[in-house]
Amino acid sequence: MLNKFLVAGAFMLVLVTWPGRQGTAADPSHDNAKPVPPAATTNVPAGAYTLDRTHASLIFRVNHLGFSNYTARFKRFDAKLQFDPANLAASKVTASVDVDSLETDFPDPARLDFNAVLKGAAWLDVAQFPRMEFASSHIDVTGVNTLRIHGDLTLHGVTRPIVLEATFNGGYAGHPMDPNARIGFSAQATLKRSEFGIAYGIPAPGTTMGVSDEVAVVIEAEFTGPPLVPR
Repeated sequence: MLNKFLVAGAFMLVLVTWPGRQGTAADPSHDNAKPVPPAATTNVPAGAYTLDRTHASLIFRVNHLGFSNYTARFKRFDAKLQFDPANLAASKVTASVDVDSLETDFPDPARLDFNAVLKGAAWLDVAQFPRMEFASSHIDVTGVNTLRIHGDLTLHGVTRPIVLEATFNGGYAGHPMDPNARIGFSAQATLKRSEFGIAYGIPAPGTTMGVSDEVAVVIEAEFTGPPLVPR
């Protein structure tokens, strides 16, 4: 349930087909489609990046009765990133999630509005806590393209530290069909919902009869940045 973030989800870089855009080089389904130049992975500029919400996802999983890892998502969230490819540790990210955008894809809403159940007072209590927030505090570079993002997550009115294990998937400085810089990340985190005051349904010790305290968060995110500077 992040933002929480971010920070994002999560946080595979792809060249995209824009919604409603047809008959272009980005749409290989058309007979007249032109080859798309390969994405560069160098010369990504430093600067301010914003989340491309059409190419981002924020999902979470909880264990249900020990039988499955139940998966749901948030549909509305945003993030901002100050990114420096020459000094990844100096990068900063903030994120915000609209808790009311929870989507469980429950198959029969006429029988049970499961979204409403989880938004209710026993769980997320959207009426009182409509947003989740994440802000990074510092970043550790753990590999050639891996990062450990430390930050604070505010959820259900409680702020606690959380760590995102992130992979930088690459990027480019710009493209004839995508003139702004673009970068992509995947990220994962685990939190205990009881630490945020959401303890309903946690199994008794030694059993799996309930919904796990541990919540796995998965983020995929693309960000757009400064425009391509013509040479």
